[in-house]
Amino acid sequence: MPYEDDFVNNIEFIYEKHYLEVYKFLVCFVGSREEAEDLTQDVFIKVLKHHKKFNHQSKLSTWILSIAKHTAIDYLRRKRFTTLFKQSYFNKLPDNEKQPDLLLSDSENQEVVKKAIRSLKPQYRSVVILRGVNELSIKESAEILGCSESKVKVDFHRALKILRKNLNTLKEEVFINANG
Repeated sequence: MPYEDDFVNNIEFIYEKHYLEVYKFLVCFVGSREEAEDLTQDVFIKVLKHHKKFNHQSKLSTWILSIAKHTAIDYLRRKRFTTLFKQSYFNKLPDNEKQPDLLLSDSENQEVVKKAIRSLKPQYRSVVILRGVNELSIKESAEILGCSESKVKVDFHRALKILRKNLNTLKEEVFINANG
C-alpha cells in the first residue's frame, strides 16, 4: 500500500496546501471564524480517516471541499438554523438621520452580504460560496456538490436572485432604522 503511506506521510503538506481554501469556505458557510476553525480541523481529520475513499477521478481539492461541504451541513443540522440568526444585525444600528449608505462602512456592507448568504438554504449557500466567493468553475462546483453542471447553473441563478431580493430588503430595513 505505497499510496496509503504516501498520503499519510504527506498529510501535513496536503493540510498546508488546502487549509485556507477549506477555512474560507467554512467561514462563509457557517458565519463564524471560531466555528470554521474547528470544522476545518474536523474536515482534515475526515480526510485522513477516509483517504482510501478518494478515487482520483477528481482533483484532491474538489474531494476535500466536498467533505467540507458535508461537514458544514451536518454541523448546521445539529446546531439548528434558528440559533444562528437570533440577534439581528439591524437592531444594533444607531437610530439617527444619516442616510443608510453613510451608516454602513465597507466592513458593515461585507457583513450584510455575509448575513444574506448565510440566510440562503444550504444548497444555494454552497453554490454561491463555491461559484461566487471561491470562483470555482461550474464543473468543479458540480463535482463538489455531487450534482450535474446544469443544476449548478440553475441553483446559482436562483440563489443570486434570492440574494438580490434579500439584499434589497436588508437595505430597506437599514433605511427604515436610519430614518426611524
